[in-house]
Amino acid sequence: MDRTEFVIVTTLILFVAFLLGWFASWLIHRVARVTQSDMSELDQMAHALHEAEEARDQALSYLHEREQELTSQLQQAEAELRAAMDGLRDARQDAEELRSYIERTNAQ
Repeated sequence: MDRTEFVIVTTLILFVAFLLGWFASWLIHRVARVTQSDMSELDQMAHALHEAEEARDQALSYLHEREQELTSQLQQAEAELRAAMDGLRDARQDAEELRSYIERTNAQ
């Protein structure tokens, strides 16, 4: 093979490689092309995601408020229970004192 044939074969190989690269690039862009309907669908999904995040934030806010309310009610109920138990203990002590007083007065 002389010099001219070598240049022609090299030129043909490079040209075929260029054509294959260009065809592969065109094919990838053709397959991966984003259509307008895809973009509108993505916009709708983004909007739905945004609404879902807002709803989640509102639900979390409501949950925290409700938890604070219930904690407050529980603390209030516990305080009332302690007061009632203290009152009951005092009433039992008073009743016991009255029983012992009545028994002493009846014994005399």
